[in-house]
Amino acid sequence: MLNWDEYNEDAMNTPAPAMLAMATHDEKTSTPAAVVNATYVAEDTTRIDSTQGALSAAIVKAQQTVDTMDVATGLEELEMGAARLTVDDKRMINCRSDLNQLVPFKYEWAWQKYLDGCANHWMPQEVNMAKDVQTWRTPDALSDDERRIVMRSLGYFSTADSLVANNLVLGIYRHITNPECRQYLLRQSFEEAIHTHAYQYCIESLGMDEGEVFNMYRELPSIAKKATWSLRYTQGLADRDFHTGTPEMDQKLLRNLIGFYVVTEGIFFYCGFTQILSMGRRNKMTGVAEQFQYILRDESMHLNFGVDVINQIKLENPNLWTIEFQQEVIQMILEGTQLEIEYARDSMPRGVLGMNAAMMEEYLQFIANRRLAQLGLPEAFPGAKNPFPWMSEIMDLRKEKNFFETRVIEYQTGGALSWE
Repeated sequence: MLNWDEYNEDAMNTPAPAMLAMATHDEKTSTPAAVVNATYVAEDTTRIDSTQGALSAAIVKAQQTVDTMDVATGLEELEMGAARLTVDDKRMINCRSDLNQLVPFKYEWAWQKYLDGCANHWMPQEVNMAKDVQTWRTPDALSDDERRIVMRSLGYFSTADSLVANNLVLGIYRHITNPECRQYLLRQSFEEAIHTHAYQYCIESLGMDEGEVFNMYRELPSIAKKATWSLRYTQGLADRDFHTGTPEMDQKLLRNLIGFYVVTEGIFFYCGFTQILSMGRRNKMTGVAEQFQYILRDESMHLNFGVDVINQIKLENPNLWTIEFQQEVIQMILEGTQLEIEYARDSMPRGVLGMNAAMMEEYLQFIANRRLAQLGLPEAFPGAKNPFPWMSEIMDLRKEKNFFETRVIEYQTGGALSWE
């Protein structure tokens, strides 16, 4: 067994190569060993004195820095001996309390979502893609319309989750001033990375042209419009000079949260998910469909978290939720719905997989009504119904609040997904 004390003793007792060479040289030249040793000792002493002098100066400088250090933590102005953090000190935005203290919790729901997200952890490589590869390579295994759906879906989603992740890291995180919510944001950022990994894994496994697929968000209008719409709400928050604290800036943050959680993750993702999951139900591209179902499970929780954050900001800052701002939010959701309807028509020009563009349009209107209701706003499409009742088992829009709370145990890591 290796012992560090013995190791050091061996190292000290073993002559260095240079000393061995020096001894050999001494024997050949008959130079007295005492003279040689005295010379090297003098040189080593000079080097040690010089090193110790520099080290001593560095230590003195380090001590001076420590003595004059400001003990305020992070961005907050705290004083030594200040009162300990209480729940009432916490706020969703514009909070000046210590952001490094996770407890006491104010928003238990945020911590629970973090725990549920960890319990649902999965990785793309866990999904067997062999059957999908065979199906994709067999010319008549899929129709041209079905192949179009797969390509369009991977084309949008392969970059969409990166857009969301960049928005979280570069924009939202530093403006949400609550530790337990930040904890979930960190988990969500990791999940967005897993989703991007999953799409890349599908694209690579199927042998698709990666350049073609990853550039669809810049080359296909129906996909590019959605990406452009989302980016509009990121650019301002990523600016280092942007800070909340005024009604105007706080509303700008709210627009971002609504744009990404309610529209991008809550509307833009649903047409593609429905199409791919429908293929899985028909025993086609089941590997891709299984990954999409895992991703949908995560995205449903992201949406619920975002809605809770938005509603909490509204509750704590009622002055932001003006009639004019509510009308603006309604318009955002309507714009997102129309963009997704356009995408549905482009990705599904003919009826396929038991659905068509008209059915998808009603479905998206049904979803838009749900999003409006979650924010306390009136429905925009009275009477819109869900034309795909089979989707309720996967993402029951009427039970999104407790979807994971009732199914977390069932969806532990590595659990198989059923298409029944």
